[in-house]
Amino acid sequence: MLKPKPNEVRKPTRTISGITPIAVMLPPRKCEHGACLYCPNLNVPQSYTPKSPVVMRAMRVDYDSYKQVKARLQAFEAMNHPTDKIELIIMGGTFLEYPKKFQYEFIKGLYDALNKKKSKNLEQAKKLNEKTKHRCVALCIETRPDVCSKYIERMRDWGATRVELGVQIIDDEIYKKVKRGHTVKDVSEATKNLKDAGFKVGYHIMPGLPGSNLKKDLKLFKKLFSDERFKPDQLKIYPCQVIPGSELEKIYWKRKYKPYTKEKTEKILLEMLKVVPRYCRVMRVMREIPPDYLVAGTIKIDLRKDIEEEFRKNKTKLKEIRYREIGFALRDSKEVDLNVKLKITKYKASKGTEYFLEVVNKDDILFSLLRLRIFAPNHQVGLEEVGLKEGVHQVGASSSSSPSVKGDVNTEGNEAIIRELHVYGQALNLGIKNKKAVQHAGIGKWLMQEAEKIVKEKKIKKLSVISGVGVREYYRKLGYKLEDSYMVKNF
Repeated sequence: MLKPKPNEVRKPTRTISGITPIAVMLPPRKCEHGACLYCPNLNVPQSYTPKSPVVMRAMRVDYDSYKQVKARLQAFEAMNHPTDKIELIIMGGTFLEYPKKFQYEFIKGLYDALNKKKSKNLEQAKKLNEKTKHRCVALCIETRPDVCSKYIERMRDWGATRVELGVQIIDDEIYKKVKRGHTVKDVSEATKNLKDAGFKVGYHIMPGLPGSNLKKDLKLFKKLFSDERFKPDQLKIYPCQVIPGSELEKIYWKRKYKPYTKEKTEKILLEMLKVVPRYCRVMRVMREIPPDYLVAGTIKIDLRKDIEEEFRKNKTKLKEIRYREIGFALRDSKEVDLNVKLKITKYKASKGTEYFLEVVNKDDILFSLLRLRIFAPNHQVGLEEVGLKEGVHQVGASSSSSPSVKGDVNTEGNEAIIRELHVYGQALNLGIKNKKAVQHAGIGKWLMQEAEKIVKEKKIKKLSVISGVGVREYYRKLGYKLEDSYMVKNF
């Protein structure tokens, strides 16, 4: 790699959403339920290929978590990316099914690498990370819906804040057909349990599975957001592909299965993206499968770019989060109005009430968001936008009052938890300010104040925040204290 010029950030999109993501891969281990129909068996982590970039990096260091993080930090620093705010993502298998001792050692290795110091135990490593240079602001675990619920306390002990579930499709018949090993009920229960614990919940969705078709895929995709049992915060959409070493490959060669063509894939992705509501972020579209490990299926991995260009050309606006982020608008040299307003969307999900707070401008460009969950028995609330305050804030200005949130909720036994606070735009190192940047301009503090107002209006006495270990100091400055694994403020 050529050395970047002074002040040049190589591949700036990597950190354009406000954090620096570091993916680490688990060593190969077969899933306890067996193998899904579409999953390859190539002596590498389940569902990956030997030439997947993250697998190749992990193999070079024998899947050592400490060495993987160390190498990625060095790579980001060489490309002039900020490395103060790190999101760790554990990939490659059902981590929660690995031996418990291995799990804790693997997690400790992640923190040790960020701290550049090997601690005696995980607790010491986490404590050190609260004030170190490279802070873990978020920790994501990919897992199965039928496994994660019983390990929620353990994941919080690690400092995890986000869980991605391999959902694929919400259809029990197709689950049986593809040997998925879990049910739709497992998906809904895991979603509720994770949200109640404060986690941000992502789904992996796979259109084009055996037993499905374009019409069924779209119908069930719409159900993700119309049925209150689901409503994920994030999505990764991976159309089904035929990979060597999978049972699906044998079925394909017998001409009993055919993946979607490029045209059908584009069609379903286009229709899916139109459906995604404003509270959900489409993290990724298409798996990065090397062409020489693809038997059949669309090889074009940047379809999203083509589809979004088509939307922009037709002046079709998408509601999903990534499409609206300030960082991409600035990247594309758009004129961005810095006069912003607060927008609150209230919706029912998983037997609770979600308040999705956004800071946007008149063009609906997204500067920041906060997810507040209030959950209590026996209350009903539908999807509605409950507040819009025009022109109340400019980036860097002091906060303003929010619109009141109407609608009574049964407060008996209420719990309130902030599941996410995120300021978008190019990541900045801690303590750095930039007149053209959104981060470190006071927007996060403003959103926290608005969330607290909602909680107080509901006469709730305590507000919890699921916090990455490296963000605890930020919440302490806002009056929160560490209680178990959450940052908490009492009113």
